[in-house]
Amino acid sequence: MSRHCSALLGSLALMALSSGSTGAGTAAPGPASTSPAPATHGCLPTGNGYLRARIRGALDLDIDWGNAEIECEGGPRPDGSGVRVSFAGPPHGDGRRMRLVFGVGSVHEGRAGHDLPTNLTVIFEGEERLFATRGADHCTVDDLRQERVGALGGPKRSWRIIARGFCIAPASTLNSDARILVSRFDFAGHAVFDDQD
Repeated sequence: MSRHCSALLGSLALMALSSGSTGAGTAAPGPASTSPAPATHGCLPTGNGYLRARIRGALDLDIDWGNAEIECEGGPRPDGSGVRVSFAGPPHGDGRRMRLVFGVGSVHEGRAGHDLPTNLTVIFEGEERLFATRGADHCTVDDLRQERVGALGGPKRSWRIIARGFCIAPASTLNSDARILVSRFDFAGHAVFDDQD
C-alpha cells in the first residue's frame, strides 16, 4: 500500500473515531445537575441537515438521508486549502455504516463558491472497503453557501455548509478492482473553524 493511501486511511480512521462529537464548543463545567444532559444526535441541531447522492457502478445506490438519521462533521482541510465535510449514514445493527467525505478546495470560512474542485471518499465502515477519487479534478461542487450558526464570537465558529455538485470520473478502491461514480450529490452539513486552525 502506498504511503499516500496509508496516510489517507489513517486520517479517515481518526475522523471515523471522532464522529461521535458534534464539533460544537463545550462550555466550562457548571454546578452538578440532577437532570440528565440532552442527547445529541443527528447532523444539525436545527434539523435541516441532509445528504442526497446517486451512486452507480460496483454499487447502485440512491442516498436520501435526513438530518435525524445521519451524523456530520467538518472543518478546514488539514492544509488549509478548503473545507472537509463528512456524513455518516444510519448505522446497521452489525456495526456497518457508510460514510462520505467531501474535500472541497478553493473555499474559505464564511465564503460562497462556485465550480470548486472536490475530492470524494466513500467509506464502508465495518467492511474494510473504501472508494476514493484520488484527485480534485474528478468531482466539482457547482454551488456552495455557508450560513453562520451557533453562538457569535469566541474562538470556535460554526457554519452550515450547503453544497451541490457532481463527479465526472469514478472513485475506485485502493487496488482499483472496483469503481463507483457519484453522478450527483447535494448536502447540508456543518463545519467548525477554530482560531488555532
